[in-house]
Amino acid sequence: MTTRSQLESALIASATNYSWTWDRKTQELFAQLPEVTTHLHPKQRVLALTDHDYDGYLADDEFIAAAEAAVERIPRPDPSPSATIAYFSPEFGVSETLPQYSGGLGVLAGDHLKASSDLHLPLVAVGLFYRDGFFHQAITDNRQHEIYERTDPRSLGLEQMPVIVDLVMDDRIVKARVWRADVGRTKLYLLDTDLELNDEAGKRVSDRLYGGDREHRIRQELLMGVGGVRALHQLGYEPSVYHLNEGHAGFLALELLSQEVDKGLTLDEATRAVRDRIVFTTHTPVPAGIDRFSHDLMQRYLGVWSDRYGVSIDELLDLAHMPGEPDSFNMAAFCLRLARTSNGVSQLHGAVSREMFSQIPGGSEIIGITNGVHARTWMSNDLQEEFDNTLGLDWADGDDAAWGRVESIPDQRLIDIRRAGKQKLIDLVNERVGPRHSLDPDILTIGFARRFATYKRADLLLRDVEAVSRLLSDADRPVQFVFAGKSHPADEPGKEILHRVITFANSEAARGRFVFIPDYEMAVAEVMYAGCDVWLNNPIRPNEACGTSGEKAALNGGLNFSVLDGWWDESFDGENGWKIESSDAENGDQRDLEEAAQLHRTLSEIIVPMYYADGNGPSEAWLAKVRHNWRTLGPFVTARRMVAEYDRRIYRPLENS
Repeated sequence: MTTRSQLESALIASATNYSWTWDRKTQELFAQLPEVTTHLHPKQRVLALTDHDYDGYLADDEFIAAAEAAVERIPRPDPSPSATIAYFSPEFGVSETLPQYSGGLGVLAGDHLKASSDLHLPLVAVGLFYRDGFFHQAITDNRQHEIYERTDPRSLGLEQMPVIVDLVMDDRIVKARVWRADVGRTKLYLLDTDLELNDEAGKRVSDRLYGGDREHRIRQELLMGVGGVRALHQLGYEPSVYHLNEGHAGFLALELLSQEVDKGLTLDEATRAVRDRIVFTTHTPVPAGIDRFSHDLMQRYLGVWSDRYGVSIDELLDLAHMPGEPDSFNMAAFCLRLARTSNGVSQLHGAVSREMFSQIPGGSEIIGITNGVHARTWMSNDLQEEFDNTLGLDWADGDDAAWGRVESIPDQRLIDIRRAGKQKLIDLVNERVGPRHSLDPDILTIGFARRFATYKRADLLLRDVEAVSRLLSDADRPVQFVFAGKSHPADEPGKEILHRVITFANSEAARGRFVFIPDYEMAVAEVMYAGCDVWLNNPIRPNEACGTSGEKAALNGGLNFSVLDGWWDESFDGENGWKIESSDAENGDQRDLEEAAQLHRTLSEIIVPMYYADGNGPSEAWLAKVRHNWRTLGPFVTARRMVAEYDRRIYRPLENS
């Protein structure tokens, strides 16, 4: 007979391992618990259960059986420190309940860990634990305001490790404790400086993601890189491969170089030895997205390292020299010089990066490994159930034959699933925005959600407000738009674009059919992908490194309408979505006007007529296009394909070198 203690232990075990984020049955189990407050971590929900709650659950044989089965399904990490691949990232988007991410870079990292677990890859991950996380977005007067909330790692299923690492930062020693999160079989270690051993400045090093000034950023990156390597060493790990997910983690090379210098090697010899163990993934073709630090600042923070290596500070700074930037320590250049293999995150991005870094040793050899997304995390539960029953279980692994069976899904079943997804999106809008809208589950729905950076041009659609108004007011073939996204707190131009979009959404011209959902995060994204018929993406080409939101929409049966940038440049076949032609105009304003005009022509002359071709949508031609989208894109966009490619092309060759 199951006791209360046994049931509580089973529920906490299932909530503590983040495999629940992609286990549909465990999510259904947690859905039976009292909500308490919106999007609370399941462990907190378990801890809030009362005696009365347990009395009810203990009398429910089906609930007890489900709880016991959930524990059995947990993919548990190897208890020994046997991982040979160390994956470093400044952010990890594992779940909205673990607020340690800001956007695409972190979500990609979270999907990398999940796919590594699925593949039984010997990978361990390292980052920082940000007590204040990334900000929550509040909207007042049509403008973004940032709100930070403190989080307790224990309430999020994290376990404190019995190690303390310390490192010198300028004139002080900063100490950090280490928390562990289990993501299926993959262990994620997060360093946290908020402890009494530090002074107030030391405590603040890991306070919030991308917070503070340039000096604060250096401290965070030193903690992640140097502290992360030391933490792994204390925990018993001896990785043969270090994977830098963006340049923010590059300072780990300082500690690896020290290990080699301590063996008697010169800095040049140590650099060659370390290079055989480092992989660098660059995520941005936008120069502004690369960390740069002044030489004056770096002299303060790297002086201790040049002394340790027995070289001048100038010799150390030369490792991060970028032609044309004489007084800058360029983190991308630093990582490229110290990595055996470097890659961009799509084929186009790889080509752009080779040109961008052609003057850096190794820059002309950057390869492309196109990002993928974790299918079980991002596909709606309703669609997963249909796919499991109709296609078999191998679709989530990217199996071509399984995806080829999408023709077996009846039209009406597909229509019903898509309509249910729209209704859930409308329910979310009611929750976040209120009922002051005219959204309808039977209307063509176009979504746009991502970071509001200027190059992503969230307001391109609004360059022709009259054309938007015609779409919104068409009684016979109505269209509705759902937008969401945050702008970086320091990005004032991005905030102005956000302001324009929200102002229009709240105007009479929007007719209740153009809405903006505040506080965009992973839970909002999941609902949007399942509820939008068309996923809009209109960056300035070639500034989009990959654009994984479009891949998630494609998984859910959304059709991409995008500039040929990032992943879409290599994936669009003329039939699995639509393209927005890039203008050749050199003047930026003229380019935007031309591309906006082309966007509206395609919407009004092709996309809208196809959706309503049979009267009420979606038409038979539309459903055929959705199936073609799945057949051609489904196997390719999975994170399992991506991580398997990293393993085949990079990890194993380095491990065996």
